[in-house]
Amino acid sequence: MALLREAAPTECRGPYNRAEAQTINPGSGMANRSGVVLSGMRATGSLHLGHYLGVIRNWVRLQHEYDCYFFVADWHALTTHYEDTAVISEVVWDMVVDWLAAGVNPKLCKIFIQSHVPEHAELHLLLSMTTPVSWLERVPTYKDQQEKLKGRDLATYGFLGYPVLQSADILVYRANYVPVGADQVPHVELTREIARRFNEFFGREPGMAAKAEAAIKKMGKKNARMYNELRKRFQEEGDGEALGVAQALIENQSNISLADRERLTGYLQGTGRTILPEPEVLLTATPKVPGVDGQKMSKSYGNTIDLRDDAETVERKLRTMMTDPARVRRSDPGDPNKCPVFELHKIYSDEDTLKWVVNGCTTAGIGCLDCKQPLIDSIQAELEPIRRRTVELEADPGLVRRVIAEGTEAARDTARETMEEVRRAMGLYYG
Repeated sequence: MALLREAAPTECRGPYNRAEAQTINPGSGMANRSGVVLSGMRATGSLHLGHYLGVIRNWVRLQHEYDCYFFVADWHALTTHYEDTAVISEVVWDMVVDWLAAGVNPKLCKIFIQSHVPEHAELHLLLSMTTPVSWLERVPTYKDQQEKLKGRDLATYGFLGYPVLQSADILVYRANYVPVGADQVPHVELTREIARRFNEFFGREPGMAAKAEAAIKKMGKKNARMYNELRKRFQEEGDGEALGVAQALIENQSNISLADRERLTGYLQGTGRTILPEPEVLLTATPKVPGVDGQKMSKSYGNTIDLRDDAETVERKLRTMMTDPARVRRSDPGDPNKCPVFELHKIYSDEDTLKWVVNGCTTAGIGCLDCKQPLIDSIQAELEPIRRRTVELEADPGLVRRVIAEGTEAARDTARETMEEVRRAMGLYYG
């Protein structure tokens, strides 16, 4: 889920001024955002440069543009690591520290642990009642992961059903957008299908038109007249622009309930009530981050540059990083397109440096260590403040737990509201 667009290098900002950090107030700076974004990261190991460049650095950007929910997906980790939960419990808090140190700011987003919000599990259970097994078996990663993780017993319901849990993660917050790379688009499309099927079953409430008309009156005369005009333009003339304006009008009504918003949306579109809105893909380009051995950076390959590596370790790993195998001697010309180091240069270096690398490599004008030095300098400059903030945060574990506690409370407020509507729609509300 958490494959996000590469963001430009940015200053890592967070509530790490001690006086400023006393009151976290999660999401207090979220006014006038462009919609809700949901993203999570599985708790399966320490974070490395690949996680930072592919996910976290983009979260730092997104939190300024959207109402963001970022969570540690500890239940998802169980789908492949259920026999070794000690790994998960060791990783969770370190992961949150790494996020905060890298600039994910609880004043701008909500940070929480998946299992601390039980509404995820409840919605997962209810959605599983209407999700066909065949939909899950056709998810592209289902067989791919079984092939890649042959050493693990993945013949479990949890592994088969994890896309439903992922859908619940998204839908319980009525997320507008899920940032993913192209390979993860099928997961979001499955979530859309699951939401659509749920709405078809449970969105047809008795007296829908009368309840919608009552909700329209609550909007006030001017807004009610505008809504009716826009509804007519959309339904009778197929005016897509009118649909968009009407949807924005509904969202901006502060004097109607969430249920009324859903009724008005369904009434506008000529459908039933939209209980669980279908999320959109926020398509993001994921940078290719090679490990020190030239393969994709991954803990399972033992080829990572970890966010917590000290400066000496980072320099040693980069100085010994694999390069173009054709450059056996300093005088041998090379091909940057066959060199993993050049992939990192594409992420960190400016145009002038890239030209210098290409020219120097192809003419043997520079050696591999010469080529690596500006890259080492850039990566060290980015990781040094993260390492410094990590030390500060580890010295104050109470702050980290407070961030999670307050983020969880804010997340649960939203999740509870969704689940109350879900239970009512399904006839499971007995209040």
